[in-house]
This record gives sequence, structure tokens and C-alpha cells, in this order.
Amino acid sequence: MATPPLASSGVFTVADSILIDAPREKVWEILLDFKGYKEWNAFVRGQTLVSASGAALPDQTPAANTLMRISPVHLPPTMGEPSLGGSATTLVQITAVDHENFRAAWVTATPYMPRWALFAERWQMLTVVDGKTKYESIEVFSGILAYVVRFFVGANLVLGVRAMAEGLKRRAEGA
Repeated sequence: MATPPLASSGVFTVADSILIDAPREKVWEILLDFKGYKEWNAFVRGQTLVSASGAALPDQTPAANTLMRISPVHLPPTMGEPSLGGSATTLVQITAVDHENFRAAWVTATPYMPRWALFAERWQMLTVVDGKTKYESIEVFSGILAYVVRFFVGANLVLGVRAMAEGLKRRAEGA
């Protein structure tokens, strides 16, 4: 079974966790319902599974080895319109969707960006702690341009991951 990267393996790491008073299966369903993100996620407003040409796939069921366009990403996070320059898009390849262990992961897949220049790996995991669901997210950034990313948007990435965790909690506990 694959595991998340060590924080020490990259230039910087953005991570967060939160306890959610809802069944793990319910939280998992919300987490994998990409179309629903716009209703609760102030950070990642949408995720679309796409072909290599960028066209949306007819089947939007997340699976390993599938490309995914994450857009828009609001930096800083907001449910409203982002400020000028406050929105981004990224292309990733899903590397794991583990329904048995409630874990999903992806890596950057930008065709014009070699891994030595900029690479990120994100894991999202759900575990049960004292009858509640613990949501954990970790993203490790590496490569020479990770220093630039950290300088310009590192603080907003931290805010974004926190906003996503809080939004997931509100959605799962209130839905």
C-alpha cells in the first residue's frame, strides 16, 4: 500500500487535519463528489476528470491513473469571487483512490513542467478516532520552483487547506 511522502522529502509541506462528527463513509462520499465542491469548498471550487487533450471525461468517477483539472483554486480561499489574480488552475494525475482505506492521492502532471522544477504530491485520508472521522490532508512541494511557490502563495495554501477541512466538516455534519 502506497503511503504519503515524508514532509522532509520536499521544500515545504502544507498539511491540516480536523475531526468530523459524521460517519467516515459519508465524509468519503462528499470528498469524492467533485461536482459538489462549489457548494462547500472555499479553496478548491471544482475538480474535473479530463482526457490528455483536456476534454472532460463522460465518467467522472475518480480512479488511479486518471488526469484531473483542479479549477478554480481560490487563493486566498473564498466562496465568492476571487480577488484579481486570486484564482489558479492545475493539472494532476490521480495516483490512488483507496475505497477500503479511505485514502486518495494525486501528483502534479503539468506537461511543460519537469519534476525537478516543480512537483507536488497530495494525500487526503480518513480514519476513525473516538467515533469521529479524522480528515487529514498533506501536500509536499519539491523542486527548485517550490521556493517561489512558497514565497508567493505558501500562506494562502495553508489557509486554503484549512478552509477545505472546515468546509468538509460543516458539509458532513450538516448534510
